[in-house]
Amino acid sequence: MLFHVRMDVNLPASMPEAEATALKATEKAQSQALQASGQWRHLWRIAGQYSNISLFDVSSIDELHQLLSQLPLFPYMKIQVMPLCRHPSSIREDDR
Repeated sequence: MLFHVRMDVNLPASMPEAEATALKATEKAQSQALQASGQWRHLWRIAGQYSNISLFDVSSIDELHQLLSQLPLFPYMKIQVMPLCRHPSSIREDDR
């Protein structure tokens, strides 16, 4: 199943810089591992914001929730999820 996910990150201004840097590095490594696995299919930054639009390819909404809730930045995110399905007018044979 494909899911369109918007993640808006809001780290507290009071968070020490070293802690924020370490958290972001851990997040980057985990997100790249999920991308390599094919579960996190696409990742785009929203220009001018600490936000992204991503496409996930997982077997269920429960699997998506598990992946998202294990992200290091999860406690600092506002997340919007939209399930996707093929449009009948699409000329594409697959979801790539």
